[in-house]
Amino acid sequence: MSLIRDEAEPDTKLKRGITGPLLFLFILGDVLGAGIYALMGVLSAEVGDALWAPLLAALALALLTAGSYAELVTKYPRAGGAAVFAERAYKQPWLSFLIGFCMLAAGVTSAAGLALAFSGDYLATFIDIPPVPAALVFLVLVALLNARGISESLRTNMVMTAVELSGLVIVIVVVAGLLASGGGEIGRVGGFPPDTNPLLAVLGGAIIAYYSFVGFETSANVIEEVRSPSRNYPRALFGALLVAGVVYVLVGLASAIALPAKDLEGSSAPLLDVVAASGANIPDWVFSLIALVAVANGALLTMIMSSRLAFGMGEQGLLPAAFGRVLPKRRTPWVAILVTTLVAMLLTLVGDLSLLAETVVLLLLFVFLSTNIAVLVLRREKVEHEHFRVWTFVPVLGAASCVLLLTQQSGTVWLFGAVLLAVGVVLYFATRFVRARSHA
Repeated sequence: MSLIRDEAEPDTKLKRGITGPLLFLFILGDVLGAGIYALMGVLSAEVGDALWAPLLAALALALLTAGSYAELVTKYPRAGGAAVFAERAYKQPWLSFLIGFCMLAAGVTSAAGLALAFSGDYLATFIDIPPVPAALVFLVLVALLNARGISESLRTNMVMTAVELSGLVIVIVVVAGLLASGGGEIGRVGGFPPDTNPLLAVLGGAIIAYYSFVGFETSANVIEEVRSPSRNYPRALFGALLVAGVVYVLVGLASAIALPAKDLEGSSAPLLDVVAASGANIPDWVFSLIALVAVANGALLTMIMSSRLAFGMGEQGLLPAAFGRVLPKRRTPWVAILVTTLVAMLLTLVGDLSLLAETVVLLLLFVFLSTNIAVLVLRREKVEHEHFRVWTFVPVLGAASCVLLLTQQSGTVWLFGAVLLAVGVVLYFATRFVRARSHA
């Protein structure tokens, strides 16, 4: 792999307010989101006490596709991400639209799931309120911050990332103290459920753990707002994924040491249970507050991505031109923010966090498969500026990993994903019809 030192910055309507450190924190904050806080109990049902194994496998799979993103994002630094890559690689407007729509649908679906996670048991520590109304109010507040500006949103992200990282550090430190005092059981960390094939268990767990790593792809859609993208993007991307991976593996080990799998399974606040089992003198409300900040940060960054992607697709003619409108002073895509927020609010009515999370992974696997193939197709196309280049075997393995994970999805998830894609098909033809009449 080669890391390019500098490049020309293409003109853009958006403000270049994201520095290298801000981008690193953007990606880290998005990856260190609700997944690790909410899904550890589900993961323990798959792999028992060997929680670290699927987390490590998911990190390896995420790094493969991240390599493809690093090359294509620095080669074509335009908002729109995977849709831009598909358009250039395959020259089929309908295919590039569907890839972009998969990414967009995954974003708003993820935001809906995060809103439900925010309004669940962690929020109930402070206030007793029905989950769906709380989720709707939460999404409105996220939209207002998103519309205020990218710099303001990312400064908020810096604070939130520090808070959510502190929560994971607390888990690691208190369990280390438990172990030092003679408590816990380190021998559990390699234990799989009885009568389970460890390899198949890790693969099944990796699908769940993969949700904890997705988020890095959202950074492709703010690339027009990044300063010196060819230098800053690869460093921020790989650095954030590696830091998140190390933290996740340590949290997985700590969870297994503190509690057996049977006590983690089905818990809606698994890390809170781990902290409580350590005997540390930390009030429940403190850790619940940290978890709420983590979920809120993930939702904010996901909605930033979704709105920028919708903006980019509007600029390319894949969505109505209105999606390209920006606020005069703030220079934020207000139409895209409004529409993506409304769709996320509608999806919260599904009310099933597990289904929403698995659907996000399904949709993103199609996006990642397309992106890994696009790297190879576009190798023959040269650009004027220098950019990052990944080893050829990386996108090949990345595409193979996507196919492998797609084979593990359930029928219910495929059905829900198909419904969302059907909406995309209708939207595509409606957009073409409107643009044809406008040209006429």
